[in-house]
Amino acid sequence: MTLQQLEYVIALDNYRHFVTAAEKCYVTQPTLTMQVKKLEDEIGVRLFDRNRKPLIPTAAGEKMIIKARQILREVEEMKAFVYNETEMLEGEYRLGIIPTISPYILPRFLPGFLTENPQTRLKITELQTDQIIDKLKNGMLDIAILSTPLNDKAIRTIPLYYEPFLLYLPDDHKLNRVENLTADMLNPEEILVLEEGHCFRDQALAICSTTLAGKRLNFEYDSGSIEALKGLVEKKLGYTLVPELSVGNRAGSVSAKRFSEPEPVREVSIVVHNSFTKEALIDRLHKSILEAIPDQFKKMKHYTRVKWR
Repeated sequence: MTLQQLEYVIALDNYRHFVTAAEKCYVTQPTLTMQVKKLEDEIGVRLFDRNRKPLIPTAAGEKMIIKARQILREVEEMKAFVYNETEMLEGEYRLGIIPTISPYILPRFLPGFLTENPQTRLKITELQTDQIIDKLKNGMLDIAILSTPLNDKAIRTIPLYYEPFLLYLPDDHKLNRVENLTADMLNPEEILVLEEGHCFRDQALAICSTTLAGKRLNFEYDSGSIEALKGLVEKKLGYTLVPELSVGNRAGSVSAKRFSEPEPVREVSIVVHNSFTKEALIDRLHKSILEAIPDQFKKMKHYTRVKWR
């Protein structure tokens, strides 16, 4: 028994004529007749008295038609429910975002997103990547923006853009005079990185191919802020790697130097649990963010995605 067969039975009851019912169902009359006969054979009862003109249901057919109408009505209600569940954006959603992305992307896309979606309320929380993944799995977050890939089968990833890493260094540093900067020119002992737990730290160390960051410096500083590290660079206490979106307002005594191609980049993505159904929220966030980022992020051809897990 199929829903299609039930729809044919309802059409026959509505029009009491095989040819007309077939036309209304956009199938040939032999197809409709065959499927109704197949259903009758399966359930073991005749649904229509074919000797009557116009066609009429049998006693068993009348009961079957009542049930068929109920089933098809519930199916339509289910479709409406699924549509509302996936397409409607009204309500509050919990968004997690890592601290090395939030200050540079939220001001860009959030005003426009909220203006275009006034019935959507976002409750935004800054968390580290592992915390976000745990909360997505436990149902404590709905959606997140972070750096990928994650390689977690329970998590769905929707890539947004690829953001280059830049070297943030004092103007008078010798690396500023290098024409084609490559990662192997960096001295791990001079580089400032974030504290453990931040994916950006792991990405920076992966670019440098080391775990010995900042060993030449005579201080230790556990920071979760890229802006704090930039402030130290501005005081000539080493150099650091920064995401390109963070260098819009740099001090006059520092430079943000690009690497030669293929540039190292971080992949920034929307992530959700595999069970998340609000496709409209994903689509609207995706659209709003892409409209807010620099065009060159969308046109990059030669880059190396930095893996960190």
